[in-house]
Amino acid sequence: QVQLVESGGGLVQAGGSLRLSCAASRRIFSIEDMGWYRQAPGRQRDLVASITHGGDTNYADSVNGRFTISRDNAKSTVYLQMNSLKPDDTAVYYCNLRRGAMNYWGQGTQVTVSS
Repeated sequence: QVQLVESGGGLVQAGGSLRLSCAASRRIFSIEDMGWYRQAPGRQRDLVASITHGGDTNYADSVNGRFTISRDNAKSTVYLQMNSLKPDDTAVYYCNLRRGAMNYWGQGTQVTVSS
């Protein structure tokens, strides 16, 4: 089991930046990947970015070049730096830890981008 706690969401104007953090309650093992998903009202939860223990990253096309995912394995924390934010980025952002077929989720943090 693991608990994930997100922080860093908020209200920002279009073009601004936010940095999300997700702290895990225990050490993250090398077989566990982490990622950020988001869900806007009335829409499904979609992958934003993911990162393996070794640091390989993957991004949704809509955020590629604007968002950067990183992780600090010593602190069991994953980050999402979001730049050049757009109103379409407005959503609840969820931290995810994946271990094989098992998925663990944080409680989510709201990001609202005003135009």
